[in-house]
Amino acid sequence: MKKIILIEDETSVVSFIKKGLQEKGYEISVAFDGRTGVQLVEANDFDLVILDIMLPEMNGLDVCKEIRKTNQHVPILFLTALGTSENIVLGLESGGDDYLVKPFKFIELVARIKSLLRRSISNNATLETAEPEVDNEYIYQVSDLIVNDYTKKITRAGEEVSLTSTEYKLLMYFLNNPEKVISRAEILDAVWGVNYELGTNVVDVYVNYLRKKLDSQEDQKLIHTVIGMGYVLKKP
Repeated sequence: MKKIILIEDETSVVSFIKKGLQEKGYEISVAFDGRTGVQLVEANDFDLVILDIMLPEMNGLDVCKEIRKTNQHVPILFLTALGTSENIVLGLESGGDDYLVKPFKFIELVARIKSLLRRSISNNATLETAEPEVDNEYIYQVSDLIVNDYTKKITRAGEEVSLTSTEYKLLMYFLNNPEKVISRAEILDAVWGVNYELGTNVVDVYVNYLRKKLDSQEDQKLIHTVIGMGYVLKKP
């Protein structure tokens, strides 16, 4: 039985979600404020966190950041009424894995949960079966960009580059599809696991984040825009 913690202060929402997920076979714990939520996540081994943003004691963005200080692997799903593209980006940038806007359909919540749990199982299996010695299958190189997918070390022109988890997922998707023109919808599905109905601005925002960190020289750009079609990673 998968263990989920719901960090939410609206009792009606808690009652609705808890009842529905318990009927689906999940074990549900609840925290009604952010600080208690952080404490419970630190003290227990949950398979998934469902997190509101507007919380007493500590807002959801700060809760997410605190969780990520000690736990990089538990999937975090934001569930909030704040539905602008800017809020979505803030949630994902703070360490969230997915973002669902209230009001929502319960069937969609269940689909998001299943998707995140599948990805988590796959990632954990990779970590458990990885060989201690790194060989070339973990090394990706395009021009002077080198990524070691075993150690997660990234360098460009010999300089180490630091990326967030979402930026890293985006970069790896590009590296696994070199020279291919990739649409924004494909990127949303591959990196975030869902097709956001709020538009694809989140993709543009994250591509810009990557460019700022990887493409400091105008004549050495790796990520290129294909107008009307999407993006492509190729040698300068």
